[in-house]
Amino acid sequence: MMLWDRFVSGLIWLFILIMVIVWAPTMAVIYILTVPFDPGRYIVGRFFRLAAVTAITVNPRWHFRTTGVRISDPRRPYVVVANHESYADIFLLSMLPWEMKWLAKSQVLSIPVMGWMMRMAGDISVRRDSPDSRAAALEGVRDRLAKNVSVMIMPEGTRSRSDTMLPFRDGAFRTAIELGLPVLPVAVAGTRNAMAAGSFVFNHATAEARVLEPIETAGMTLADVQNLREDVKERIRIARDDLRAELTS
Repeated sequence: MMLWDRFVSGLIWLFILIMVIVWAPTMAVIYILTVPFDPGRYIVGRFFRLAAVTAITVNPRWHFRTTGVRISDPRRPYVVVANHESYADIFLLSMLPWEMKWLAKSQVLSIPVMGWMMRMAGDISVRRDSPDSRAAALEGVRDRLAKNVSVMIMPEGTRSRSDTMLPFRDGAFRTAIELGLPVLPVAVAGTRNAMAAGSFVFNHATAEARVLEPIETAGMTLADVQNLREDVKERIRIARDDLRAELTS
């Protein structure tokens, strides 16, 4: 079975490689044609996310879906906050039907081709061990939000190795309050074992991302950061636990 798993995973990765080879130059053309009148890079970013959706579609081992609140105005900027279970979260969350820029580790944006595509899409690089990088990333977040594009932040900072979510960091909530923008919580469940730990083998997985009710920050001050952070974390935790029960029933 292990040899079969590796063979199937190899075929899936081969398709993804071919897709990226085709997608990257097409995306470059879209970038050149649209950025002059689309400074938020909404169009080219949306095209990039569709690559992840396509990868899910051709992967027979993944059954991913999104549910919950539907955003009526995709150009209203939200600070989107989600829990983090695995690398597969990126694929799952790309299925949400509006564009978001991602705050991602600098190592990810350093990957050849993939990193170039993320930069064209307007995603934001951060080195969490560097105060200067964190400050620059925060300015990048504010820039995207000012251009009416939502930003996706995983405030755990890294994926949890257990069923317990890691502490949430303040940055996303502080930014939302400072800019008077709503926080949009998203609960993710089912992706933890979608990829075998320490390998590139795809496992069978059924996963779901559930969009929760947005939380308005109008009238809040920086003194409310901690309460907002813990409120969002608890809402996500409850929804995630409900999703896990539904997915395994």
